[in-house]
Amino acid sequence: MDDAALLIAELLTRRWLPRSHPRVKRALVDAELFAQVEQRLAQSGLRFVDSIYADHVSLALLPPAQNAVLGEGALDANNNLDLPRDAQALLVVLWALIVLPKRERQTSRTEAEGDGQNDFFPGAKPLPSARLVSPMLSYKTLLEDYGNQLGKKLRLDANLKLLERHGFITRRQDEIGEGPLLDVLLDYDVLAPRILDGALADVLARERAAAPPAPDAAAAAAIPSSSGSETPTA
Repeated sequence: MDDAALLIAELLTRRWLPRSHPRVKRALVDAELFAQVEQRLAQSGLRFVDSIYADHVSLALLPPAQNAVLGEGALDANNNLDLPRDAQALLVVLWALIVLPKRERQTSRTEAEGDGQNDFFPGAKPLPSARLVSPMLSYKTLLEDYGNQLGKKLRLDANLKLLERHGFITRRQDEIGEGPLLDVLLDYDVLAPRILDGALADVLARERAAAPPAPDAAAAAAIPSSSGSETPTA
């Protein structure tokens, strides 16, 4: 068997592989090998899924296969793991609490809270890996903040085990972290606007209104505009 076949076989068996895996690393830099992998996967209705912001890669259905396999219109495409409704809600909450701040740190090349504040050229830094910037959540805090909405402790514990088993999260004592598939199988470009501009828009607006202005912003506000017009706020 060649490397393309072995990589596909291992992904089908393990469901995800780290980007540091030798065959994954080669496929990501070898255009010919990657084309072979994509072609063979497509023949089975599958596609290779990866993200520069995630530390793992996986497989998913192509849209035509998705419609055929999961039903007309792919109504169950978002839940082919048979997750209950409260587990789906918990997954979205965990994605928002972990992936959104992680992505912000990665795009700003900030490896930890407070780092890089005085960098003149943050974009010149290499992209931090998810392992370095992905936040860890406290189980107790999650239970206090969302327990009532997500079925209380019994349901929350059961759904956390379910999400951990499917590779979306990791658990370490009282801490919940990003799993191999959390930032791979959930589409950031689709989900982030729905959360930031929809579900969390009012919350973020209240937080911005309550936050004290930054020193630079306060100084700028004290300088009258030459045009006399007000600057619209987001």
